[in-house]
Amino acid sequence: MPWVNEEMCTACGTCVEECPVEAIAIVNETAHIDDEKCIHCGRCHDVCPQEAVRHDGERIPQEVEANVTWTRGLLKHFHTPEDRRAVIERMKRYYGKEKKVAELTIERLGALSDEFRTKATGAG
Repeated sequence: MPWVNEEMCTACGTCVEECPVEAIAIVNETAHIDDEKCIHCGRCHDVCPQEAVRHDGERIPQEVEANVTWTRGLLKHFHTPEDRRAVIERMKRYYGKEKKVAELTIERLGALSDEFRTKATGAG
């Protein structure tokens, strides 16, 4: 999900004008992206003259830490080492499933991209 580095944003409104789904608004002199409306098209990132709209890939370390912190919080509900290990194993399976979903989605999107490429070249 794109995000705005508030220290870099000058509230010029370029991203607001370019957003095809009106997911960006200027609030308190900073652009804010509504994650519920955002379609991840990347236009805001591409047009920001200050490069304040950032890629979500930059936040991977924070997201990993949030996932580990969440799991640590779950462990508070379990008191034996066996129960805690079981929770950790369940969380590993959960994130493994999420990884598999992402991999298969990327694969299918590649096929979708190929489909449009074929149509654009007139083949098929």
